[in-house]
Amino acid sequence: MTRTVVVAGVGPGLGESIVRKFAAEGCSVGMFARSAEFLDELEADLDDEGYDVLAVPTDITDPGAVEAGFEAVREASGPIDTLVNHASAGAWRGLTDISPEAFEEAWRVSAQGALLCSQEAAEDMLAEDGGTILFTGATSAIRGREGAVGFSSAKFAVRGLAESMARELGPQGIHVCHIVIDGGIRPPNRDVDDPEAFLDPDAIAESYWHLTQQDRSAWTLELDLRPHVEDF
Repeated sequence: MTRTVVVAGVGPGLGESIVRKFAAEGCSVGMFARSAEFLDELEADLDDEGYDVLAVPTDITDPGAVEAGFEAVREASGPIDTLVNHASAGAWRGLTDISPEAFEEAWRVSAQGALLCSQEAAEDMLAEDGGTILFTGATSAIRGREGAVGFSSAKFAVRGLAESMARELGPQGIHVCHIVIDGGIRPPNRDVDDPEAFLDPDAIAESYWHLTQQDRSAWTLELDLRPHVEDF
């Protein structure tokens, strides 16, 4: 049973939907993001709705900040049994336009940040009765995207990290799964011309929850999610 969750990379849209879903299922949820303002507003809203959440402004590229963030969640709610690595950095530039600094930042947020968070969470899971680590991927994790060498490279790295961790941690009772978000996610607070062309963030969050409830005899290693398109 999922009890204490960390969602690393919480913002408007899918990050918020994931937090809301797990909180609605009775979990204590620690929310990591660089933006303290958004986290504090979301925490206040969810507290008013009776949910158990904790805003933890955290730069997940900083090992010391990650360690302190996880300790804050442990002190509030106990050992972590579920981690959602959701953070990413855009770096929407092509080969000749991207700077080395932007390329490295994309990797640090997506891959190194996920590594640091996973190391902290796995420590609890190995000491307890296992757990679940989920990674938010993208189409760019399996097909490089033109004009996005930083984002694509970082997402490829995340997929490799997830698959390596699954093989290492699976036998020790930790379910690791990479989720490919193969399409655009419907933006929050804005109308779109064709809603069916987008993934619903609340529906995606339902799939994340389902992954944490799978029996150990039938774990999913990678899940592809995409909107309904007639000519797919």
